[in-house]
Amino acid sequence: MRLIDCKLLPEVKIIEPEYFFDARGYFAETYSKKKFEKVGIITNFVQDNHSYSTYKNTIRGFHFQNNPQAQIKLIRCIKGKILDVAVDLRRNSVTYKKYVSVILSEDNKRQIYIPEGFAHGFITLTDNCEVIYKVDKFYDANLDRSVAWNDPEICFEWGISNPILSEKDREASYLKDSDINF
Repeated sequence: MRLIDCKLLPEVKIIEPEYFFDARGYFAETYSKKKFEKVGIITNFVQDNHSYSTYKNTIRGFHFQNNPQAQIKLIRCIKGKILDVAVDLRRNSVTYKKYVSVILSEDNKRQIYIPEGFAHGFITLTDNCEVIYKVDKFYDANLDRSVAWNDPEICFEWGISNPILSEKDREASYLKDSDINF
C-alpha cells in the first residue's frame, strides 16, 4: 500500500492499494486495519455505502455529518471514473474552505481518506459509476448536512454549469447559512 499526503490538506490521504495480477485477474486488500494503523490511520469503520450514478456529470455533494456523528470516509470508485473532492469545513483551521480533488477510477484503483470535519463530494466523469465508501460513524438523518455544490465561498470549479443533482443537493444551503459545528 502506498500512502500519498495531499500537500494542501495533509490530513487527507490518497491511498494506492497493492494489486496482484495473474491470468485470472487480480487480488487486492483494499482495506486492512493492520496496514492502515501501521501508516498512522487509526479508524474503526462501522458501515459500508455503495452509490451508483447512471449518467456522466452527476454531482453528489458536498455532504457531511455534524458532530457528534462527524464521519471519517474511505472512498473508492469501482466502476467508471469520478473527480472526488474534500473540503475543509473546520472553522478554526488554517485551511478552512480549502479543498483537494483527485480522480478515482476503476483503472487507477486509488482511494481517498477524508477525516471528520471535511465535506465530501464528487462528479461522475463517465456514465455508470459505482462508488463504495466506508464510514466510521453510522448515518444520522438529524445530523446529515450538505453545502451547495456551487458555493461561492468554496469556489470549486466542477467544469460544468448544469449538473445532474438530487433534490437534496439542489436545495443545499450555502456555507454562510450552514450550521456546521466543526
